[in-house]
Amino acid sequence: MKKVNYATLMLIFMVALIACKKNNDPSPEPVDPNNPDKGRFVLAVNPIASTAVADYLLTTTSLESGTLSTTGNGIEQDGTYRYYTTSGNKFFSMLYGQGNPGAVTVYDLNEQSKLNKLTNFQSETVQAFAPVNKDILMVKMGRSVTSPVSRWYRVSTESLVITGEGQFNALDLAGNGELAEFSWIQQVGNKVFAPYFCIKGTTDGGWTTSYPDSAWIAVFSYPEMQLEKIIRDNRTSSIGLYFQNGLTVVENGDTYAFSPSNTVGQSEGTQFFNSTKPSSVTRIKAGTTEFDQTYLFDVEAVSGGAYIAGWIYVGNNTVVAALNSKDKKSQWQGADRFAIINLESKSFKWVTGIPDAATIADFSMTNYSPGNGIAYLGITTTDNTSAVYKVDAGTATATRGLQVNGGIITAIQWVPYEN
Repeated sequence: MKKVNYATLMLIFMVALIACKKNNDPSPEPVDPNNPDKGRFVLAVNPIASTAVADYLLTTTSLESGTLSTTGNGIEQDGTYRYYTTSGNKFFSMLYGQGNPGAVTVYDLNEQSKLNKLTNFQSETVQAFAPVNKDILMVKMGRSVTSPVSRWYRVSTESLVITGEGQFNALDLAGNGELAEFSWIQQVGNKVFAPYFCIKGTTDGGWTTSYPDSAWIAVFSYPEMQLEKIIRDNRTSSIGLYFQNGLTVVENGDTYAFSPSNTVGQSEGTQFFNSTKPSSVTRIKAGTTEFDQTYLFDVEAVSGGAYIAGWIYVGNNTVVAALNSKDKKSQWQGADRFAIINLESKSFKWVTGIPDAATIADFSMTNYSPGNGIAYLGITTTDNTSAVYKVDAGTATATRGLQVNGGIITAIQWVPYEN
């Protein structure tokens, strides 16, 4: 028998170990949120005022301590309704024009670690947008049964121009006499998943629906945005909320979806929440385009009747979920408590260290996690105090960090320097 010496065995072992690590953990290491050499945090802050005012964008090296103020600081945004996302080293500020034209403003970080405006161009006002590959995909929904055409646009994150566009019919998509209204869009593998709820439309009942007890996801190819199929589940109500993503994709490729169970019906002119389904989590297994009928997590049953109003994925099959009590149910985002949910094991634990539910006035729609079990949330209390809270999913505890004076935190993002 041929002998193999000890050094050779160790070399084989190390090569196998490295290969195993690469196969089992293809994701890059999460960005260190406390390393200012790698980038800056950007906070969108809406100044506290009696009338609608524009957000200010503030930058900081840390979310865990210190104080920021809107007074004499930041970059004022054009328009009063702005929403934000990051792709690569670029920060996108999207103007919601409320029926008027929108705009896309794009920034990166300059050598002085300040936001540097790269472009600002007019666009349609869109109701859903998200990074997909090296694009920002934007969708404007048709909201009238007499004008149901919806339009999509691809903005390249490299050239910063619209490189593709197309349309579909929201009435045909729903197929039930109502309009499909995307709650958000999410890249899943090489496809785009668009969960939607149904509405009667601006000429026949507005945001109400006669179909409160179903969840739908439109599956599109990308970049062609050709509709491949619609998947449906009658165990929950619709997925996500308006301008709130109800999907998250975990490390093994499985997609989880939450339903807030907040659809609205109408009888004799009176509107009411009409879903009979509890707020729940469902799953679509990796590589499939069907709901997994073996998985359903009834969140109301473990939370004392609270419903999910939003979540942020922090890695390892875990989300920090924002919940609202049933008596505060709304079509829009709102939360008065937070919990840690392991999506795979269906474990649920309330977060301690958050301000008392009765004192929470607002929380940020866009939040940040480096994917290491930590989330950073912006919370404003009834005394107009805004602060970033660091939530540790492992201990289900929150600690107060950076305080922001003079405004309400509406978004928290990490923008890295260009590689």
